[in-house]
Amino acid sequence: QVQLVESGGDLVMPGGSLTLSCAASGLIFSRAAMGWYRQAPGKQRELVATEIISIGNTLYADSVKGRFTFSKDNAKNTAYLQMNSLKPEDTAVYYCNAKEFGITYWGQGTQVTVSS
Repeated sequence: QVQLVESGGDLVMPGGSLTLSCAASGLIFSRAAMGWYRQAPGKQRELVATEIISIGNTLYADSVKGRFTFSKDNAKNTAYLQMNSLKPEDTAVYYCNAKEFGITYWGQGTQVTVSS
């Protein structure tokens, strides 16, 4: 059974930083394409960053390029999202996402609130 557990969400001031973690189990982590999505109140869930396994690259939403960095530690079965220069518009529930063998899995989400 695949499980994705996010952590690290918090209340942070504009300009601050946070690192989200996603601990994965039940899948071949090194072969799964991991990613992060977010959903703000009243809005659709949107892509933040995702691995493109076939080309060994990461795709970022334009709104977070240069501020957010995706990484993964295969030894720890954990994916990360380093978020810098946070803005109020980054406020959302952040979801971890994994794609393996054509199946997509989601975590339960972690709340990030950017406010003074």
